[in-house]
Amino acid sequence: MEDDYVEVRKSWWERNWKWFVPTGCVSILLIFVVFIVSIFFGVTSMMTNSDAYKGAMTEAQKNKLVIEKLGTPIEDDGMTSGNISTNNDSGNCNLQIPIKGPKGKATLFVVAEKKGTWKYSEMTIFVKATKEEIDLLKK
Repeated sequence: MEDDYVEVRKSWWERNWKWFVPTGCVSILLIFVVFIVSIFFGVTSMMTNSDAYKGAMTEAQKNKLVIEKLGTPIEDDGMTSGNISTNNDSGNCNLQIPIKGPKGKATLFVVAEKKGTWKYSEMTIFVKATKEEIDLLKK
């Protein structure tokens, strides 16, 4: 008498779990990382697109003492940090903007309050090489 072999077919999960589980975990991790990075760049772009940021950079780029210390052109040099909050025509900001020129690097510190337009209470540049502070609000 011949043995009758009955082939039992494994389910899709039993055949594929070894590659599906790691791929699924990596996919979930990747989606989470993309989400966090998009939030980070969204917040950073919100700061650099603000009128407070643009006004402070314009003041730094046209200040003769800053041009003397850093050279020209003066541009941002990395990630802006701090916070900015606006609600219609009011808000406040506290930013630290790394800047650079051909002669060196510095940090632009900006503190402002918005009541219709931005009113700056601090706008100073700290030149790293000379440890010098330049007040952009002094006329």
